[in-house]
Amino acid sequence: MDFKTALTGIAANMEEALSEVSLKPVMPEGAKGSPVVEAGGKTYVTFTGDGGTVRLEASGDRIALLSSDIKADEIKDGDLGQISLMLFDPEIADERDIKSTAAEFSETLIEKYGKTKSFVAPQKKARQTVSKTAVKNGEAFYDANSFAVRLIGAFPELKALYNKNCDENNEFLPEEFFAQGGTKVILDTIRINDPQKMKRLFNILNDVYENGVNNVQSLIVVSIFGEINNDQQMLANCVDYMSNDLCAVVIRVNKYLASPAGKTARMRLENPPKYKPKKEKKGGLMSKMLGLEQGPGSDINSYR
Repeated sequence: MDFKTALTGIAANMEEALSEVSLKPVMPEGAKGSPVVEAGGKTYVTFTGDGGTVRLEASGDRIALLSSDIKADEIKDGDLGQISLMLFDPEIADERDIKSTAAEFSETLIEKYGKTKSFVAPQKKARQTVSKTAVKNGEAFYDANSFAVRLIGAFPELKALYNKNCDENNEFLPEEFFAQGGTKVILDTIRINDPQKMKRLFNILNDVYENGVNNVQSLIVVSIFGEINNDQQMLANCVDYMSNDLCAVVIRVNKYLASPAGKTARMRLENPPKYKPKKEKKGGLMSKMLGLEQGPGSDINSYR
């Protein structure tokens, strides 16, 4: 799939919402049947009406929904503001991704620009994420928010939980997000072990673990995979999809958390003590778990 095909499908699935806010596609000059434009490294389709303009714009690994209260024929660079963003990898995307992206953008349009509301671009800035392109070019590392947004692309059912988390806290709290449902969705996927869904999930987990900041790596290994509780069947379901680096760490952490020392560590994770200044800096819990020597049976191949 390419972005032109994706935008055509997304626009078709948004037809009802676009009609409700009185927007019609803008046919570029010289176009032959399709309003989708490919120019300047971006692919986009524009919709306009008496109240303003909306654009679906794709580049890299994401599709943005942009808007302005200015008509399309008067739009200048910088007039369009981002109101929604979805990660979208055309190399692995399918019809489900098209429908979930269209549903997200349709909901945004209706919520913000329905018939009882004025069609004006919002001033609130969109939550920032790190793109796959920036990571690939060595310009950035994945943070917790970018990790969550990538997961939402694969599991749209997490979107409501994510929005609630951000809205109630005025920021994204990753530990709360995963404790309240994010981890469960991941573990249920591992338990069911559907090959297509597992591949989609671990494409994200392997990439984010390899290219994520330290707290995101800890989030994946401890907050998510630590909840497997050393279940041998679930670990066996994972090993064919996990990268070798992630797999080795996940197995060691699970063995540690299942040990007597690990039970104490888990209690500390679930019931952290009140903060007290430390007299000297020592390795943290994550460092201790990852620094454990591999004992008998900890080899990745023992799960294959």
